Amino acid sequence: MTRRRTGRAQAWAELLRVSALFSVPGDALAGAAAAGARPGRGTLCAIGASLCLYEAGMALNDWADRAEDAAERPHRPLPSGRIAPGAALAASTALTAAGLALASRAGRPALAVATALAATVWAYDLGLKHTPAGPGTMATARALDLLLGATASTSATGATASTGRTASTGRKGGPRHRAVHALPSAALLGAHTYAVTAVSRHETDGGSTRTPLAALAVTLAVAAAAWGEALGARPGTTVSSPPGPPAPAPHPHPHPALPSSRPLPSSWPLPSRRLLPVRRPGRSRGLGPLLALAYARTPATLLLHAALNPSAALTERAVGGGIRATIPLQAALAARAGAPGTALALLGLVPAARALARKVSPT
Repeated sequence: MTRRRTGRAQAWAELLRVSALFSVPGDALAGAAAAGARPGRGTLCAIGASLCLYEAGMALNDWADRAEDAAERPHRPLPSGRIAPGAALAASTALTAAGLALASRAGRPALAVATALAATVWAYDLGLKHTPAGPGTMATARALDLLLGATASTSATGATASTGRTASTGRKGGPRHRAVHALPSAALLGAHTYAVTAVSRHETDGGSTRTPLAALAVTLAVAAAAWGEALGARPGTTVSSPPGPPAPAPHPHPHPALPSSRPLPSSWPLPSRRLLPVRRPGRSRGLGPLLALAYARTPATLLLHAALNPSAALTERAVGGGIRATIPLQAALAARAGAPGTALALLGLVPAARALARKVSPT
């Protein structure tokens, strides 16, 4: 009985690819850092929702590919008969519902992002994966996951933002505006995911030299972008004005550069010197480049090997390296946003992910 339970647990671990789970929490944490929020209850809800939706995608992926896996990877849990297809589909449905429920605890904006993420995951697994839109769809899902963390961390029921402003406001420095600051980080994470997904399309048969080389170029470009200087203060951090005479009152007339004589709409966010980020060179400027190098080093050698010898085994190893590289990339993005503590905490997940990957393949 004990051996049967152990075998069943192993089968579910393979189906859900639990060794890849360590790459998920960093999405929400990097999103919170980019949006200028301290990790809090909303961030925890986003992490829980991300984990559920990620595992829902893993189960649904094998359910949708069960016929293909029977021919190409008969050792997988579904074609080998260790898990019934109906159980995998039920698990995917339940995990999706759980993920949306957790996201709803962080507010309606977070639920809206999580709903878009869930729809993207299901669309990818049920139809788009084997089309040219597959890598782009997966990249969109990963970018939405980071934006989920940014939105949940700055929502009214989530963590209190570092500015101390009320989270229900939509003004400059409010949650809606600060979540926009996470878009560049989401784009970099999406680009990395696109490259890894493109390579994964050849992991069962190999035969591609150009795709690993292109993925290597994308990896180096993302690392160069993540190398950028750390911003120091969070995007919504207010800046105290230096002592001196008070600033003059705003001019009552329209902006002179505008051709129209009508005043600007009150909803337009005008730039304010008191809301610009502050550069604090000593906080994380040196950490960001180191983490960018760590990110690039993880998949670069494996991608080069897969390009020189495009076998299925080396291609699969390159995909696994790309998945593990997600963690140092998330850490680099957090450091770049001025959150070195979050970056170091994420980096601590790398040894655990590597150790578990030796027991359960992330691909």
